[in-house]
Amino acid sequence: MPQIPEKIHELTVGQLSARSGAAVSALHFYESKGLIKSRRTPGNQRRYSRDTLRRVAFIRAAQRVGIPLATIREALAELPEERTPTRDDWAHLSEAWRTELDERIKQLNRLRDHLTDCIGCGCLSLDTCVLSNPDDVTGERLTGSRLMAEPGAAKHRPSALRG
Repeated sequence: MPQIPEKIHELTVGQLSARSGAAVSALHFYESKGLIKSRRTPGNQRRYSRDTLRRVAFIRAAQRVGIPLATIREALAELPEERTPTRDDWAHLSEAWRTELDERIKQLNRLRDHLTDCIGCGCLSLDTCVLSNPDDVTGERLTGSRLMAEPGAAKHRPSALRG
């Protein structure tokens, strides 16, 4: 990873990309979504403050665990703009996501543990389909896929289709 000299307080998009590992297009996308910001030089080139490196690292880590960009943006809005975010700042932000992440972990564990029960046929009527249809009452009475008529639908269909 290329080092940026300490005396440089602003980074070009290329430097930010090289140092953070994020593609230039990703950085432009983050900026368009309000996750990071830059200033423009007189030549209309982007310049990012050094603390943007930590923000990009935070964004990428949050994305890896499935946090939506809107939620990430809300969290980043709480950070101070006049200084580099501290470990305590990050701990405070990530603590808010702990419950959501714990629930996702439970769902993934349930998926892993019951994956062999699902044959993937799409019928949603297995006796114990805790993945895609955990409350399948009809599956207790019938097997295979069924087209379920909505209440009152038979009287609205043409007589040739009624049976």
